[in-house]
Amino acid sequence: DTVKTILSEYRIHNADITLRYDATSDDLIDVIEGNRIYIPCIYLLNKIDQISIEELDIIYKIPHTVPISAHHKWNFDDLLEKMWEYLKLVRIYTKPKGQLPDYASPVVLHYEKRSVEDFCNKLHRTIAKEFKYALVWGSSVKHQPQKVGKDHVLNDEDVVQIVKKI
Repeated sequence: DTVKTILSEYRIHNADITLRYDATSDDLIDVIEGNRIYIPCIYLLNKIDQISIEELDIIYKIPHTVPISAHHKWNFDDLLEKMWEYLKLVRIYTKPKGQLPDYASPVVLHYEKRSVEDFCNKLHRTIAKEFKYALVWGSSVKHQPQKVGKDHVLNDEDVVQIVKKI
């Protein structure tokens, strides 16, 4: 009956519906509309300095929630950690030749677009065209440093030095 009601709301009166898994009504609506995109969300609850510890324990059990106190600057590091985790961002540090890595300003890439080529394009469009190889330090390589190509996938907090064609 629920399926018929949903279909009639979308003016679908004559259709064969096959469900291959235990779908919710939201799943059915998503398939019908075909244009929904779900994005990560973090609920930020402020003023935790004005509630009891028992209430705070209850808040911590709510999924995707970060309680903070903006006035006292409490729990900001937890918020930052959750943002990196939920948004699936990775930090890649640059290393100019003959210098130390620049840990102050990382290049931020999305987890799904974190190849050396994506890194080059984020810096400047012409770098990928002049690219010869890259030296990478970090968890994405076996040796420190390791010479890699454009297709190498970087991990969070890797350090990259780009070598261009002459």
